[in-house]
Amino acid sequence: MKDYIALASKGYHEWWRYLVGAFLIFIIWQVGSIPFLAAVTYKLMAEGNGISEIGNYEVQMGTLDSNLTFFLMLFSFAVGFFGVWLIVRFLHNQKFKDLLTTRAKFDWKRVAFGFSIVGFFIVIMTILDYVINPDDYLWNFKWDQFIILAIIGIIMVPIQATFEELYFRGYFMQGLGVIFKNRWLPLIATSLGFGLLHLGNPEVGKLGYIIMVSYIGTGFLLGIMALMDEGLELSIGYHAGNNLITALLVTADWTAFQTESILIYTEEPMVGFDVFFPVLIVYPIYLLVMAKVYKWKNWKSKLFGKVILPESTR
Repeated sequence: MKDYIALASKGYHEWWRYLVGAFLIFIIWQVGSIPFLAAVTYKLMAEGNGISEIGNYEVQMGTLDSNLTFFLMLFSFAVGFFGVWLIVRFLHNQKFKDLLTTRAKFDWKRVAFGFSIVGFFIVIMTILDYVINPDDYLWNFKWDQFIILAIIGIIMVPIQATFEELYFRGYFMQGLGVIFKNRWLPLIATSLGFGLLHLGNPEVGKLGYIIMVSYIGTGFLLGIMALMDEGLELSIGYHAGNNLITALLVTADWTAFQTESILIYTEEPMVGFDVFFPVLIVYPIYLLVMAKVYKWKNWKSKLFGKVILPESTR
């Protein structure tokens, strides 16, 4: 079976299971946030401060050591990852591999390619901007802190990225696909959902809702990767590469991840064509390169065609 979405039909795929499963995964994911909130609360109380602003993002980010904050934020995604496995295995009786790929084995080379293509672009663009606008950055490299950050990032960021891919491009995409028997609805719904997931990010508060173009556009990019390549390896690699390289290389006081990165961007961000440039120019280039490397064909049917389930599973 080469249809990634149709793989869900090998397990229990009634609509109510996806409704219940999506809710339970979300709850399990949020339970993973308890250690972070508990640590922040304990620190505030130990310092004699009130905890009335515990829900304030700036308070959360500034209370604990940045590396500890980074780890505890990512820990919730590790718990969410376990939640996906639990629901897929026991509520749907589906092989976990079938949530990942149509290939006989998970393709780590594809993960590495997805990671490399975005990682290379981020590094090159950051170096160029640093050379052209050095006053916009603060050199922040501290060996002891950076090594800890790197260890946490290398272990935890791929888990975070994989969870989000499993939840959106995996669980939701397969579920909507087998329920509605098409591909376009899962692609649109998961891309919009992925964008809305980031609605509470501090970048939105700083730059305004226009930044949602980037988040939703990235959702479409990752969704197209999954559908055209019939698996999540490329999207997992891309997602992990984008998040990890960014976390290690550059941060700012208005970004979701505030880390002990090599550089700190100190300028006030401005909304311009740079919001649209990746979505309109860079992302299509990524897709064309991947299409060439992996010989993607039948774009219309893979992105907008019907999902045909085996007779025995309908």
